Amino acid sequence: MRLVFPSMAYKDKAIEYIREFYEYGSEINGSGSLDRFLKEAIYEEWLEKVRKDLDIANIPEPRVPALTYFYVREEDDKIVGMINIRLALNDFLRTEGGHIGYAVRPTERRRHYGTQMLAAALRVCDVIGIKEVLVSCDKSNAASAGVIRNCGGVLKHEIYSETYNETLQMYVIKREK
Repeated sequence: MRLVFPSMAYKDKAIEYIREFYEYGSEINGSGSLDRFLKEAIYEEWLEKVRKDLDIANIPEPRVPALTYFYVREEDDKIVGMINIRLALNDFLRTEGGHIGYAVRPTERRRHYGTQMLAAALRVCDVIGIKEVLVSCDKSNAASAGVIRNCGGVLKHEIYSETYNETLQMYVIKREK
């Protein structure tokens, strides 16, 4: 498994990845808005947005700089997940979103990919220097809470989110490096 920065080489696989979430009626997280771009624009415009998310000096408010990756299985080059690492936090992300958003495609769940993918993202956070990583999930999503706890997450707080119309749990993962 490896994190892969999005490119044109993954266009068809990325579209298939998002379609699977729609087919299963599953929530999409950590895609760097790929799902919204595919509804309103095209993959190439999303790639440009992902590149602009790295331009720290020119990120418009209230957006934050971020890295988005595909989590790819090397044997078949299949995208099994996506992860979005926010390099800074605004007030909303500090209370409801956190540094990392992620999702594993429905047909690849229950195979520990979520834990592996979050662990890989935490290594990126180590390089960047984020010492206290915030990660949130829906209170009702026991699988995601388990992934976060498997990676050292400790519950920081629970809040009712007006934005998502549900209770969210915010975890902190302290990093040594």
